[in-house]
Amino acid sequence: MNETMNYSPAEMMIVSASRALRGSRVVFVGVGLPNIACNLARKSHSPTLELVYESGIFGANPARLPLSIGDPTLVSDSMSAVSMADLFMLYLQGGLVNVALLGGAQIDRFGNLNSTIIGPYERPKVRLPGSGGACEIAINAQKVLIIMRLKKRAFVEKLDFLTSPGHLEGGDTRENLGIPGEGPELVITDRALFTFSKSTKEMTLSELAPGESVESIKAEVSWPIHISPDVKEMDPPGEEELRIIREELDPDGMYR
Repeated sequence: MNETMNYSPAEMMIVSASRALRGSRVVFVGVGLPNIACNLARKSHSPTLELVYESGIFGANPARLPLSIGDPTLVSDSMSAVSMADLFMLYLQGGLVNVALLGGAQIDRFGNLNSTIIGPYERPKVRLPGSGGACEIAINAQKVLIIMRLKKRAFVEKLDFLTSPGHLEGGDTRENLGIPGEGPELVITDRALFTFSKSTKEMTLSELAPGESVESIKAEVSWPIHISPDVKEMDPPGEEELRIIREELDPDGMYR
């Protein structure tokens, strides 16, 4: 918890992600911080936002905070419960998902993600959960928001494994492969926000959390990060946003 500013880094990420969802209609989401961010968006500025979960739930309105994408509470008051095949082929591949929230263990300068292994594939140091539906989501969602904590071991020069494609090698490499979605638009961290260059598709530091500096952010990125000429300070969470998170969405502090 930031005692001076009265919010935690996780709450900063939740609020930033929620604000980035303004104007979206259908969002593909997982549990944890992305789930809270989506519900905050729905309770504050986007009441018609539809939540889609990988397990086959469309238009979810869970009665409590779900523990996993297989949690039965996701079915409560949902618009539709279908097979995963139908969800991915009809909704996702059909182009009906406006935005997806993804994360990973590693990210590179073009927004490519690794959630498979750390170390060489044949002898990994760590085995991670893998793709699940993240690869298909990264390919087919109209745009992607990425949520990760800013750490040098996560913001790497080269991924140990490419699980979910971002802008691949930058420029028009993604478009040349015929990938339908537009790819990553924003990287939300606990210490900064990063956008992507329209031409090179490389990550660019655009906003700093209160108390951070360009140098403190550069120290946690493994490549020479581009800095926006208009880099500014992030807007901190508002009182009502914090109240909703703490009293309605995560009163036990499981994620925040």
